[in-house]
Amino acid sequence: MQIIDLLGHESIIADLKVSSKKQVLHDLSSRAAGVSNLQERIIFDVLLERERLGTTGVGSGVAIPHGRFPELKQLYGLFAKLEKPINFESVDEQPVDLIFLLLAPESAGADHLKALARVSCMLRDKEFCEKLRGISDPEAMYALFAESDSTYSG
Repeated sequence: MQIIDLLGHESIIADLKVSSKKQVLHDLSSRAAGVSNLQERIIFDVLLERERLGTTGVGSGVAIPHGRFPELKQLYGLFAKLEKPINFESVDEQPVDLIFLLLAPESAGADHLKALARVSCMLRDKEFCEKLRGISDPEAMYALFAESDSTYSG
């Protein structure tokens, strides 16, 4: 599975203006509703519940919020670069500015875990993240994900 298979051109947001973790989850839930045909409130509630189990702020300015949904038939991803880093209660206590949201079917099982692992591997690469941070155009971000996909094959 390629990361680019999860991301449409409309699923990449550059310079998202938010000031809190709750606000970013709400905004991303709204945008995810548009690409996944799920209700915004359902997405938001699942993401909040997942955060209660433990933060998805994985460190180095990166968060990977995710959830499973019985209504979904396929995996969906959204990527956002924040205009200003926010407190995401990350494991390293550093603010977050790169967020990859992953929505998975409840039945996805291994595919969900493989997608999470692949996204995590990609976003742990400091050079890749610095390139993302240096780009302000969503199309250029999409191209970077597409170009880098082969590097992070499982």
